[in-house]
Formats: sequence, C-alpha cells, structure tokens
Amino acid sequence: MENEVFASFTFYSTLLIIKMYVLAIITGQVRLRKKAFANPEDALRNGGLQYYREDPDVERCRRAHRNDMENIFPFLFLGAIYSLLEPNPLLARAHFLIFCLGRIVHTVAYLLQLKAPTRSVAYSVAQLPCFSMALQILFAVIPNW
Repeated sequence: MENEVFASFTFYSTLLIIKMYVLAIITGQVRLRKKAFANPEDALRNGGLQYYREDPDVERCRRAHRNDMENIFPFLFLGAIYSLLEPNPLLARAHFLIFCLGRIVHTVAYLLQLKAPTRSVAYSVAQLPCFSMALQILFAVIPNW
C-alpha cells in the first residue's frame, strides 16, 4: 500500500475486526459452558429445552459485542474517509491507535467486570479520535459543498 495513512488504518481496522471475531467466539464458549442457548434447536442439541434461556454472563458478552458494532462500524467509515484527506501520518496513526486501544480496554473491562469507571473512560477515550476525524472530514467537505 502506497498510502501510509490508509495502510495504518487498514492495520488497526483489521485488529479491531479480529477482536470482534474473538468476542463472538468467547460469547459462544460462554453460552456452551453456561448451557444458555438463544434457539430451541440449539438447546435440544445440547441437553434439552430447559437450556433455551438467557444467562447474565452470556448477555454481558452480547452487550460488549453490540457495543463494538455501535462504535467500530462508524470508526471504519470515518477512518477510511479521513485517510483520503492526506492527514499527517503520525497524527493519523495516533488517532487509529488510541481508538483501537480504547476499544480493547473497553472490551476487557466489560468482560472482566472491572471497577467503574474503567469501561466508561475507555469508551470516552476511544470516542475522541472519532470525533476529531469527523470534524476534520466536515471541515474538509464544507468549503466544497
């Protein structure tokens, strides 16, 4: 890749997607360990309809995964457009790194039920580069509109 910023964006985006896949696997493993299945056919295959139920630990994993989707998908859009603006490569890498680390800490805090406000701080830190990229995109687009 010739565009250093886009290459950096691609690297961090791929790490975040892998993190989401790992979280999906963790959710499935917790579901199996706790015998709490979302579909009756899965419960029947794994012991009976009594396991067609919700479990707080499974729901925690699902909430963490849903939160990832609510935040990583917008990052993918913003980061891709931001990469086209030819920002300073070091500054762009800092945006991507901060977001990625914030999301990883957020997930760990969610799954391990770390003391508040760890999760909230991680969430907020990860939002800062997204907000910065969104503003830079708007400032770049507005004069041409």
